[in-house]
Amino acid sequence: MTNMTNTAISVKNLTKKFGPPAGGFTAVNDISFSIKQGEIVGLLGPNGAGKTTTIQMLLGLITPSFGEIEIMGKDLKTNKEEILSLTNFSSSYTHLPWRLTVWENLYVVALLYSVENPKDQVARVINIMGLSEVKNKTIIELSSGWITKVNLARTFLNMPKLMLLDEPTASLDPEGAMDVRHEILKYKKENNASILWTSHNMAEVEEICDRVIFLNKGKIIATDTPYGLANTIKTCRISLMIEDGRERLRSIAEKNNWKVLITERFSTVELDEEKIPLFLNYLAETGIKYSQISIDKPTLEDFFITTAKQIHE
Repeated sequence: MTNMTNTAISVKNLTKKFGPPAGGFTAVNDISFSIKQGEIVGLLGPNGAGKTTTIQMLLGLITPSFGEIEIMGKDLKTNKEEILSLTNFSSSYTHLPWRLTVWENLYVVALLYSVENPKDQVARVINIMGLSEVKNKTIIELSSGWITKVNLARTFLNMPKLMLLDEPTASLDPEGAMDVRHEILKYKKENNASILWTSHNMAEVEEICDRVIFLNKGKIIATDTPYGLANTIKTCRISLMIEDGRERLRSIAEKNNWKVLITERFSTVELDEEKIPLFLNYLAETGIKYSQISIDKPTLEDFFITTAKQIHE
């Protein structure tokens, strides 16, 4: 593969098979993709799609059965130590040494990465991630949200050029997740860092990712911007608070083969975006009175759910 200094990750024909050659399991099946320096890319897919296996190969934790990986323009097989010094990984599901304090955990990681002035860097990261009030507590004393923040703090210690983040905001409340996203985006901008991001929070992916790679059964089945993927779904949702005319609304929906859900407070109709003017015209013609109306265009979550359904059909 070509050495491209503006490319953070370049993967070609990456494959990982487990078990015997005959009858084994292919977790990652001949995938190729690249991530530019300074780009945030979401790696999405249902459980078992191959996301974790892909990340483990990018970290050198498992050896590919076939294919090539270049990181920062260098082959991972022959430059593993140098590459890993410029890389860091975070997962909300990583187990930390329970009996060490937050400060001790971060200090050990700083030493492992040969960070200059490790105590100063640990103090800086603790401040960035808002860990001051728990820095002297052991991991076993912390809630899952605090542990998630400690795991993320570890990622900043060596000032990586490439961050691999596996569900980095899982277990965080909305405010905590927003703060974390802010710090990650700030770090990315200031350091021109590249990020590979996995998450099941589609709204978060839409907000933070420049592009999305969608995996299923070890193969890439779609790649585009979050908006581009969402835009492949043509169905919109119209929600109304109806004062009079619920049964007339049901009749209109059934006549046009539109999916409808009617409750005491809101009624929701799903239809193609191009049919919205026709629908609104029906409301006026039949005298259906409503006090509130919202029109929701497709989102990345709609793409995820629709794609998952098609896969299982």
